[in-house]
Amino acid sequence: MAKASQREAVPAPAFIRLLARLADVDLRAPGHALVDRLGEWIDWTRAVALSSALDGRLPAAHRAPEGDGDAQQECARVRAALVAAIGADPETAAPRWRGKQPGPDGYAVFRERYLDLQRMMQAEVGRLRGQLRDRLGQASAELARLAKVDAVMDATLSPREHVLLATAPALLGHHFERLRADALVPQAHLEFPPDPGTTGTGAWLDVFRQDMRNVLLAELDVRFHPVEGLLAALRTE
Repeated sequence: MAKASQREAVPAPAFIRLLARLADVDLRAPGHALVDRLGEWIDWTRAVALSSALDGRLPAAHRAPEGDGDAQQECARVRAALVAAIGADPETAAPRWRGKQPGPDGYAVFRERYLDLQRMMQAEVGRLRGQLRDRLGQASAELARLAKVDAVMDATLSPREHVLLATAPALLGHHFERLRADALVPQAHLEFPPDPGTTGTGAWLDVFRQDMRNVLLAELDVRFHPVEGLLAALRTE
């Protein structure tokens, strides 16, 4: 199995470090501060909206909605369901995947499965953020402002997040091909070596499945950061 070379550790989220290790990509320290990067990402229309959310007049306070514990339970339920979906084998996760093994195109079935799970995470996390913003908007003037800021940042950063996260399946594809190639090396001396287009069900494929699950779980953590922040704000009220 190919192993990433030893490199100097660079501070980065677990999701980024895991992808870099699997894809054998060299992480480099950012050349610009986060505030500079955000300045490049936010155009003037979004900047105006963000300024309005930060400096605008506070809305009238409302009574905090009852049942805030239900919001925490719903977030926990959704996260548990997503973790279960990630942990399920592609062949049994849904009828369309049942009994489906990697064919001559190798990685295609896994790429489709990864994209399905990304869409599921995006939809569920977006729904939770919207519900939490609604609750914050009813809790107090300060939390209503926080909800407005989160809405602006969501609209501003989500397209860029979507583009960046879309690279994960491609990087996993390179990892898949490397594992498969390494597994075929000991059989190269055979008179009739196996067709590289066939993947079989060897140990390398089990390793890849687990690596893919780990990447998806790390991505789920990244996607849930805003949800956890909104939940924490709601609990402090």
